[in-house]
Amino acid sequence: MKVYPDKLASHLSKSVSPIYIVSGDEPLLVQEIADQIRAGLKSKGYLERQLFHVDGSFDWQDVLFSANSMSLFSEQKILELRMTSAKPGDKGSKALQAYIDEPPEDTTMLLILPRINKPTQNTKWFKAVEAKGLFVQVWPIEKKDLPRWIGQRMQAAGLRPDRNAVQVLIDRLEGNLLAAAQEVERLKLLSDDGQVTAELVQTSVANNARYDVFGLIDVAVGQDKKQTFRMLQGLRNEGAEVMYLNSMLARELRMLIQVQTALSAGQPPGTVFKKFRIWDKRKSLVSRCIKERSKDQLLSCLSLSAKVDSAVKGMQDADPWIELEKGFLSLAGAA
Repeated sequence: MKVYPDKLASHLSKSVSPIYIVSGDEPLLVQEIADQIRAGLKSKGYLERQLFHVDGSFDWQDVLFSANSMSLFSEQKILELRMTSAKPGDKGSKALQAYIDEPPEDTTMLLILPRINKPTQNTKWFKAVEAKGLFVQVWPIEKKDLPRWIGQRMQAAGLRPDRNAVQVLIDRLEGNLLAAAQEVERLKLLSDDGQVTAELVQTSVANNARYDVFGLIDVAVGQDKKQTFRMLQGLRNEGAEVMYLNSMLARELRMLIQVQTALSAGQPPGTVFKKFRIWDKRKSLVSRCIKERSKDQLLSCLSLSAKVDSAVKGMQDADPWIELEKGFLSLAGAA
């Protein structure tokens, strides 16, 4: 059943679905919907969470085995699958149908994947899954709606922005919602009385780290390995959050893969760049990157990003910063 994001809370309060599908290309909005689902399930006793990162070499039997295995830590568990593609392939389609045909008791699945187009929604596997689960499609915020979205975000944080403050923030972030959410949190610390002016936003930007994540992303996409390493070390020394940097890296990689795929399919560059909101000053960087980095190389970078997430959560014995460094340098052309 398809559920709009604003109606999700009502469904979560009533019952547990055997599967939840969250689809979209905007990382922040997808993340917040997934967080809402996890929180709703946790309140109903689903305390164990098993995370799977699905790529081209993924073994779908691992999911079916886990689905039918006894929980080690609690009676109820969540199987969370993060997919790099909205198409699971033949083996994945069969595994998802097998799961939904006989969903195990005390287990639910959270399937997070990129935006699903209409042809995929009409496939046999998706119709079978949607018929028994909840499907939440997350749409990006259009440019014309950004002022209202950012204004509401600030108000929810207890801030009172003026119109100029909102516009300065929009100009600074160029539609990056994840960065906008971070800036709102920073403004909460800077504002004494909740009032946010354009000057305060400019101060926040000026006081930001000497090396900022936007610059880091651009030099990595621009294939500058040495500067990528220097900026990443600078951000680490200044106390940047590894998960924030990693989320930005993963967001960029997913965008690059989708742009590369669309262009390879013959779609006009202008149409593709507009669809993925690639601003004029970044077009040359993105074009160079997808020319020099193959799809397999970009997917390998995304796997490194997934390893950072697992390392932070203690699911892998690895240093998150080292894995993050590998991911950024791989994007920049080091491998």
